[in-house]
Amino acid sequence: MSKVLGLSFGRKMSNCEVMVKHALNACKEAGHEVQFIRVNDLDIKDCTGCIACTVGMIMGKRGDCVLKDDFHILDEAMMEADAIIYGCPTFEMTPTGTFKTVCDRLGPSHDISFRKVAIEEGLAAGKSPEQLPDMRSLKPRVGAFFSVGGAMTKNWLAFMLPTMYCMSMSQGIDIVDTFEYHGAMAYNHVVGNQPMMDRSWKMGENVADALAHMDDEDERSRWRGDHEGVCPVCHCDMLTVSNGGEVVECPVCGIYGTASIVDGKLKVHFSEAEQARSRLTYAGKLEHSTEIKTCAAPTGQIPNLPELLAPFKWED
Repeated sequence: MSKVLGLSFGRKMSNCEVMVKHALNACKEAGHEVQFIRVNDLDIKDCTGCIACTVGMIMGKRGDCVLKDDFHILDEAMMEADAIIYGCPTFEMTPTGTFKTVCDRLGPSHDISFRKVAIEEGLAAGKSPEQLPDMRSLKPRVGAFFSVGGAMTKNWLAFMLPTMYCMSMSQGIDIVDTFEYHGAMAYNHVVGNQPMMDRSWKMGENVADALAHMDDEDERSRWRGDHEGVCPVCHCDMLTVSNGGEVVECPVCGIYGTASIVDGKLKVHFSEAEQARSRLTYAGKLEHSTEIKTCAAPTGQIPNLPELLAPFKWED
């Protein structure tokens, strides 16, 4: 039996909460233990960018966050979970501020490329697991996203799913399903929209199916969503144009491809090599963490830094 965590970033008994719980019920029916957290009930402070977590891991320490709040409750639940289902409402085309705050707190501190290296090097040096980042970070986990938007026009949710990947990316959670519920304002509540309730249940079934294959990486991470998307890795449709218009880029994965018009339709190709370096993969995250470790300027390079900063120390 695996443990499935459901996280709602909406109000109490909102569309998000009900849909997350409905998906959890499908997981429960499949024999899994479930837990639900309404994240808005927690006191989670904004990340200050102090980078104590990252520096700590580079120095071979645990890399715990220095802020004191309820984040530890969420952290423990996520570490215990084998699967996480996330539901978030749309605020101004994007996830809520609370959702982004949690992303910021998880981003550097839970990056598995930093944690894996710190754990391996620490154990090799004779340190105990208690002195190192949480070992549970390295276990395989799966997840699923859904977004909820009141707008009848789907493009008002344009940045939702791409941004939601910021929640799972650094932790290396394999997202196996996503969907968008737009047009929610046409219903008093999602419980009156049976197709969306059925889709929520299906998400739970998809997560449960992935949990049944945790020892098989390919089958565990296999995409189970309805929409293939433009990108074959994250299955999102968003693209940016890069290198002066020579290539297109998936902004979620950070990989480059080519675009062409075939039979009147846009066709995008990402090579196998590019897909392999997506930042949703461990290799992609390791590429980034190595860049930080090797390129970041150390402190003390500007000897007269206090003097240069003096004109900018205005009184509040």
